[in-house]
Amino acid sequence: MNDYLKEYNYWLNNETFDADTVKELEGIKNDENEIKDRFIKNLEFGTGGLRGVIGAGTNRMNIYTVRKASQGLADVINFKGGAERGVAIAYDSRHMSVEFSREAALTLNANGIKTYRFESLRPTPELSFALRTLGCIAGIVVTASHNPPEYNGYKVYWEDGAQITAPLDDEIISRVNSITDFSLLKTMDIEEAEKKGLYNTIGKEIDDKYIDTLEKLVLRPDAIKAASDMKIVYTPLHGTGLMPVKRILERLGFKNVYVVPEQEKPDGDFPTVGYPNPEDQNVYKLALGLAKKVDADLILATDPDADRLGVYAKDSRTGEYVPFTGNMSGTLLCEYELSTRKELGLLPDNGAVVKTIVSSNMCDRVVEAYGCDLIEVLTGFKFIGEQIKYFEQGKKNNTYLFGYEESYGCLIGTHARDKDAVVAVMGLCEAASYYRTKGMTLYDKMLDMYEKYGYYMEGAVSVTMKGVDGAEKIKAILNGLREKPLSSLADTKVIESRDYLNNICVNTASGEKKPTGLPKSNVLYYVLENDQWCCVRPSGTEPKIKFYFGIRGKNMEDAKVLYEKFDREIRKLSE
Repeated sequence: MNDYLKEYNYWLNNETFDADTVKELEGIKNDENEIKDRFIKNLEFGTGGLRGVIGAGTNRMNIYTVRKASQGLADVINFKGGAERGVAIAYDSRHMSVEFSREAALTLNANGIKTYRFESLRPTPELSFALRTLGCIAGIVVTASHNPPEYNGYKVYWEDGAQITAPLDDEIISRVNSITDFSLLKTMDIEEAEKKGLYNTIGKEIDDKYIDTLEKLVLRPDAIKAASDMKIVYTPLHGTGLMPVKRILERLGFKNVYVVPEQEKPDGDFPTVGYPNPEDQNVYKLALGLAKKVDADLILATDPDADRLGVYAKDSRTGEYVPFTGNMSGTLLCEYELSTRKELGLLPDNGAVVKTIVSSNMCDRVVEAYGCDLIEVLTGFKFIGEQIKYFEQGKKNNTYLFGYEESYGCLIGTHARDKDAVVAVMGLCEAASYYRTKGMTLYDKMLDMYEKYGYYMEGAVSVTMKGVDGAEKIKAILNGLREKPLSSLADTKVIESRDYLNNICVNTASGEKKPTGLPKSNVLYYVLENDQWCCVRPSGTEPKIKFYFGIRGKNMEDAKVLYEKFDREIRKLSE
């Protein structure tokens, strides 16, 4: 009998598993492919935690895989003596988020660890804020971000408020993966946990502190007051953003905020979009309709756990709404924050902006223009959060000003250590107010920045390669590029090749070698002439190889031609 069938029968016949789980598994007894998919492996606890399809089985998100992850985390917390400090827990609007967050708390409680669980759904950035505010040793948020409705996930944060990084991530992963017997996982009754002071509920007091903290980050309240009649269309895409976003905009005095009614209420089915990703222009159909109806200045959309923000702004020349990429909104916010701080005398001599290596080089030019330091990190906002920790610890002599990544995530302030779409909404509405007093929309300002810094465009090509054969092909593509590095791309010379897995940068002309200065990661990066670049890496969560690139044109038309040329050439690399 195959191992996956043995595991299936174990779940089917062991009293550890509840009646609903057994009933679900009995329903697939004649479908060996489904049994294989559910039990062929354990749902992997990676550097970000768990993410997978909801259902019974070792390769699914369910209360047992959640308990296993929580038991591993509990073991590490107890080893470090952090039980009394406790763990903050939040969850989003997805199916089973309420149940998974409760099970995580009760497993921690059964291991003698205090928990502080939100009374109802909250954004991921507020979880980061809460654990820092409460002085917790760790945090958990149950979310699958922008994945389809059948998914859920479980992300782990540490005491600084950022997602776990090396070497702690390996320590927790190792402990979770060493657990093989589900019957040994601890849990306890919720009433008993409350009576012992282990299970605690949090809510309004944290919400109030969070909103108060965000309000203090506003740089130009006078501009907001002058443009308080600006019309804003907002959609939470059936997720967690509605209450905090409405609250901060009301607090600041914006009078005309229109919420898309069909997407206002939390709903794990995401009925109007299916795939609730603000990077996907299809999710804006209802918001665009409402914006045209009310003649809105700005359209904003947050993903289900409200850590990513999508933006449309009006082109004053045409009256049409233009979608912003994550790089556009990120660099515009960076420009606004730095220029305003400089004008108000609030720009420190050691100010720093942090971005990921696959984010726009326009950001580099913005930071350079204001005399600040730029720090680049690997893909993943946890590495931006890690830099803030280093600043606070004195390991680097910098003051954090702004951080962003190309995938629609940014952070103003240090109240959280993850991307925060609520503060991004606040920042963009403030910026839109200020530029409105100058007779400009956000898109007009973007055009102004292109003229000032260059016509930058960025793109990404993701190629799915499933199964064992796909994994081998991805490996072969990366190995081939390592053995024979690119010398040019789209008729543009490569100046430098960086191999982050082998920690080496090679100057193409001189052959000079130096370290990358970043942690080991299976990533290849090419610096090209004219401030252009390309980056290749395998996806950490899906069977895909990803190619990122950035170009710089002389004007908009030139940039579009270059973009198409790079896109075509990069697609050939995956063939």
